[in-house]
Amino acid sequence: MSAETRTIVITGAGTGVGEACARQQAALGHNVVLIGRRREPLEALAEEIGGLVLAGDAASASEWAGFCARIIETFGRIDSLICSAGGHDLGAATDMSEQDWQQAMRLNLDTAFYSARACLPHLIEQRGTLVLLGSLASFQAGGDICGYTTAKHALVGLTRSLARDYGPHGVRVNCVCPGWIRTPMADEEMQPLMAHYQESLDDAYARVTRHVPLRRAASAHEIAEVCAFLIGPASAIITGAMIMADGGSHIVDMPTLAFEALS
Repeated sequence: MSAETRTIVITGAGTGVGEACARQQAALGHNVVLIGRRREPLEALAEEIGGLVLAGDAASASEWAGFCARIIETFGRIDSLICSAGGHDLGAATDMSEQDWQQAMRLNLDTAFYSARACLPHLIEQRGTLVLLGSLASFQAGGDICGYTTAKHALVGLTRSLARDYGPHGVRVNCVCPGWIRTPMADEEMQPLMAHYQESLDDAYARVTRHVPLRRAASAHEIAEVCAFLIGPASAIITGAMIMADGGSHIVDMPTLAFEALS
């Protein structure tokens, strides 16, 4: 392993942003560790780009003990962790069961916490980097996604807490907050719009981004580029930051949109 080769651990690596991060880091010549609940997409990806496949639950402390042992045995170090695991849910507070709430927290918050806690001793050793995948929902509330919104808000607090506590040990922690990204999960979210308006997938994405300043959704590769910047040396002074990668969604003053028709 050359001095430039790093070991990048990625949760939620089977699809979407996690997959894009894995492809990018492997292309740069780094060791990639592919973690996810479903083995099949991880192994299919590893056949293309290489890497260590670890199928299991990133929200499990006991699973992480085994993960870390395998990573260190295989590569000897952990330089960066990208926490991309997550999942969507539907429902306002009164519509959610106890199980729904717990699942939303487990998918979107517990995965990040347990991943970070397990990897931090190794990140301290390497003076490494950690990136959490938040969302525009880390700052704003969409309708009927109470669990997802709450968990993504909590990732902001987790980012700041980790950055403050482990910065003195040389570890940098940041959070990337995308808006719409064209991923399989977002494609599923477009289905009701497509059915209601009898329109294509492209039309549905255009509809949900019509008030976004850049007028489009991100690609998974674009978000992976932001993650790559944050785990790399070019961002050496950045920690505790929430990087909005949403095409400008967060700067739009929603109450004034009704006046646009007058101009």
